[in-house]
Amino acid sequence: MKATPTLICIPDISGFTEFMSGTDFDLSSKVIPTLLNKIIYSNKIGLKVSEIEGDAVLFFKTGKLPPVRKLIEQCEHFYIEFYDQLQKLRDQYKDEKDAPRIPEVLGLKIILHYGKEVASTKVGNRIKLFGEDLIVAHRLLKNKIRMDEYILISEGLSNYYKDHDLDKEFEWGTLKQNFTEYDHVGKINYHYINLKPLVKQ
Repeated sequence: MKATPTLICIPDISGFTEFMSGTDFDLSSKVIPTLLNKIIYSNKIGLKVSEIEGDAVLFFKTGKLPPVRKLIEQCEHFYIEFYDQLQKLRDQYKDEKDAPRIPEVLGLKIILHYGKEVASTKVGNRIKLFGEDLIVAHRLLKNKIRMDEYILISEGLSNYYKDHDLDKEFEWGTLKQNFTEYDHVGKINYHYINLKPLVKQ
């Protein structure tokens, strides 16, 4: 397997464990797959699906990356479509006692990472990714950000976009900086921005 520079995008459903443990199984078994499908079909920039995890979708893209604005707009689209689906599911299952928990508990965070240490191979009908940068992307799901819904942009990706007009100011918020120390990986710097203003305006 040959390592290839790769964009990794992981939309991850926050509140998943709380929702699954505190909600009727029949309801949660309908809600979560619907939300994962909504994420997959909200992909407008040609990201490929590697894996569908219990509470997340692992997208990737090799070759030339889209302009940074297009990538951020894709993340906005993921979030707005996800949020809209939460409301529809609450209304669809309004006769279920746990229906109000759908938008109260569940949210979306999106991890964006770019690295050169990613290799791929085909397993069944899926492309399986391997490598240190895939580990980094998954580690970034656990971080110091004190909010539930956000876009996280790793230093690997922000370095790629340094010469491609990475703007820290957006109509709905400002990128902030932080870092987290991880065992076996070390210190990873990242930017992040709150997604909630997109649906609270």
